[in-house]
Amino acid sequence: MKMLLFHARGRPKQDDVHFREINITNHVKEGSEKGDPGQFELRKVLGQGSFGKVFLVKKITGPDAGQLYAMKVLKKATLKVRDRVRTKMERDILVEVNHPFIVKLHYAFQTEGKVYLILDFLRGGDLFTRLSKEVMFTEEDVKFYLAELALALDHLHSFGIIYRDLKPENILLDETGHIKLTDFGLSKESVDHESKAYSFCGTVEYMAPEVVNRRGHTQSADWWSYGVLMFEMLTGSLPFQGKDRKDTMTMILKAKLGMPQFLSSEAQSLIRSLFKRNPANRLGAGPDGVQEIKRHCFFSTIDWNKLFRRELHPPFQPAAGRPDDTFYFDPEFTAKTPRDSPGVPPSANAHQLFRGFSFVAITEEETQPVPNSIVQQLHRSTSQFSDTYDLKEDIGVGSYSLCKRCEHRGTGMEYAVKIINKTKRDPTEEVEILLRYGQHPNIITLKDVYDDGRSVFLVTELMKGGELLDKILRQKFFSEREASAVLFTITKTVEYLHKNGVVHR
Repeated sequence: MKMLLFHARGRPKQDDVHFREINITNHVKEGSEKGDPGQFELRKVLGQGSFGKVFLVKKITGPDAGQLYAMKVLKKATLKVRDRVRTKMERDILVEVNHPFIVKLHYAFQTEGKVYLILDFLRGGDLFTRLSKEVMFTEEDVKFYLAELALALDHLHSFGIIYRDLKPENILLDETGHIKLTDFGLSKESVDHESKAYSFCGTVEYMAPEVVNRRGHTQSADWWSYGVLMFEMLTGSLPFQGKDRKDTMTMILKAKLGMPQFLSSEAQSLIRSLFKRNPANRLGAGPDGVQEIKRHCFFSTIDWNKLFRRELHPPFQPAAGRPDDTFYFDPEFTAKTPRDSPGVPPSANAHQLFRGFSFVAITEEETQPVPNSIVQQLHRSTSQFSDTYDLKEDIGVGSYSLCKRCEHRGTGMEYAVKIINKTKRDPTEEVEILLRYGQHPNIITLKDVYDDGRSVFLVTELMKGGELLDKILRQKFFSEREASAVLFTITKTVEYLHKNGVVHR
C-alpha cells in the first residue's frame, strides 16, 4: 500500500447501497463558456440541508446573462461517500436525458471544496407544498399530474434508469403549472428489463415490496411508487404507514389495502393494478411498458400527444409576479440572506471521487518549452518531458491537474505522470515533500520532475492496484482483518510524516 502526497496541505431515506464510480466530464450550456461561481449572482435561498444549499441565482455573464437558475451547491468535505457518488450520478443522468417533464441541467462545475449544479428555476415550488395546502387533489388534477409523470418515468426507463425516489417533494411545477421531475441522486443506471438492482434506498413509505425485501427490483418498482403517489394525492394520506419504519415495511409486504370508496371506479382500478406485490403482474411491467398505463380507463380523456407538446392546460398555474418571486418556497429559507460560504477543502479521497466532474484541459500549446524555474530550483532534469516519455491514457482528472500513464522511451518502463497547471496551483511544496520522503516504503516514489513554465510534470511509480477508494466502492465493505491491515499501514505512515513535521491534509 502506498500513500499519495499529491495534496499535502423532509422524510428520511434508507441507505444500504453498493456503488460504482461513474466516469463523467464537465457540462456546459451550449454556446456558453465553462461555468464558475463568479458568473452567478445570488438572489435568494430556496432550500438548505446538512451538506449544501439551493440558491436562486441570476447569470451575469455570457449569452444567457440575466437568466434565472436554481444553483445546487454541495460541500465535498461534508458529503459521505454514498452522497458524493449520488451527486455524480445525478449530474450524469441530467446530462443524458432531455424531456419536457424532467428538470434540465445547464451547467456543472466544481471548486476545491464544492460542486455546483445549475438547473431550471421552477417558480411553482414542489407538489408536496401544494398538497400540504390543499390536503388532497381532485381526480382531474391527479390525472393531469400522473399523465405527465408517466411520460417522464417512461423516458428514464428507456435509458435503463430506475428513478427510485418518487414522492411529491421531487416533483416541481414550472411557471405555467407543468411538472418537472428532479433529484436523481438515488436513481440507478444501466438496468435492463432482464437485470435487477438490489439497493435498499429511497423513502420507505414509497418503496415497492421487492425493494423492501431486497430480492431485486427493476423499473417496475417505480410503478408501485407511482401508485403510492396517486393514492396520496387522491386521499391526503399514504396507503401503507405504520407506527415506525419496521411496521411500515411489514405493511408494504403483507397488509391489505384499504381502498376509500369515494374514489371513482376508474381510480380504484388503476391503484389496484399498480399495487401488485408480484412485480411481474404490475401494470407497466409487461412488454408494452407505459402503454399499459396510458391505455387504462382512468386516462381515457388524456390526449397523450398534446400532453407531450405541453398543449393541455394545467389544473393550477402559479400566481404571476416578478420572475424571481418565490411565493411557493418555504419562507424559512427565502427570508435568509443568500451567502455561498467558502468551501473547506475535502480530504484527498473526497477530491479524487469528484475527478471528471469538471477539469482544466491541458492543451498542446500549454506544454511548449519555457524557463524551468522549479526544475532549476530543485536541481532536477532540464530536458523536456516529451524528450524522454510518451504519454498514454488518462488515469485521473482533478481541478488543477491531469494524471496519465506514460512510458520511458529508452527502457519501455511504465510510470504515472501528474501534470499540474501552475496558474492554478503552486506545486513546489508537493515536489519538495515527495523528494524528501518518497523513499518511505508506503509513500509514492517521485522518479523525475519536469517544468515547462506553464505546467509541472511529476513522474512517479505506477500503482497498478488503483485507489483504495475504488476498491471500497467495488467491495462495499472490508473484513475486520482487511480493514485493520489497511489502517495499520496508514497510521504508521501518517505517524512518520507527523514526526517530520508534515501534515497530509
